[in-house]
Amino acid sequence: MDRIEASDRRRALVLGGGGVAGIAWATGVLAGLSDEGVDVRDADLIVGTSAGSAVGAQARSRLTVEELFQRQVDPALQAREIPAVFDAASFAAALQGILTGAHDRDELHRRIGAWALEAPTVGEPERRAAVASRLPETDWPERPLVLVALDAATGETRLFDRASGVGLVDAVTASCAVPGVWPPVTIEGRRYIDGGVRSSDNADLAAGFERVLVVSPQPPGAPASPWTSLEQEVALLRKEGSAVEVVSPDEGAVAAMGANPLDPAVRSPAAHAGREQGRRVAAVVHSLWV
Repeated sequence: MDRIEASDRRRALVLGGGGVAGIAWATGVLAGLSDEGVDVRDADLIVGTSAGSAVGAQARSRLTVEELFQRQVDPALQAREIPAVFDAASFAAALQGILTGAHDRDELHRRIGAWALEAPTVGEPERRAAVASRLPETDWPERPLVLVALDAATGETRLFDRASGVGLVDAVTASCAVPGVWPPVTIEGRRYIDGGVRSSDNADLAAGFERVLVVSPQPPGAPASPWTSLEQEVALLRKEGSAVEVVSPDEGAVAAMGANPLDPAVRSPAAHAGREQGRRVAAVVHSLWV
């Protein structure tokens, strides 16, 4: 299932992946937009991938944007994250080795899934508890929210939503299951990995919507899959008639987010940088959204 059906196809908010730094920065962007009178949480559809799945679930909750922001910057309110050592260069090198010889995207996904299934990680219950602590509410929202993950064995895309019969915590945990770092998530006898393996943002899933805002924690020029990139997805959306705006970290936000996107210590600076950036881009987003 790679196309989303929706009764109202006016505005879609796409939230991409980027670790705990990405969650904080994207939350800050939403807060900064709200400061300037632009609340994009009213999107007719939210598509969340990896970090974006957590941000999407939070955005659809009943908390205010300010309350969500405080959950990133106030140590007493922050989620109980599991610190993880993450070296981007080593991770990219491992993926390059897996990529070598893959003939198509499906084969690449299966190879990454096999790698994820074999990798030593923390246990599933411990990881699920950490992800659950991110969510102010654990029931699916009424308004459309779609979270992206991949079947580790087949490489097939799985889109979780309210009608999927899968709990919100499990869906978010699956979408955030970075291969080689966190354990694949068991759901209905299958194992699932991070939806960012398909695409860091999965903006193409918003096809058919009149207006699409992509909040992508990946900085411009970040390595992308050989079979897709945000630029290609945006071009496709525009070709099909969607108006699209992309917000990605500016220079100050990149510095605030640090070298390890899984380091919980970067949450406060990343959130504040995102908020400042959200205020600066609010006029452009307003033109798209309102």
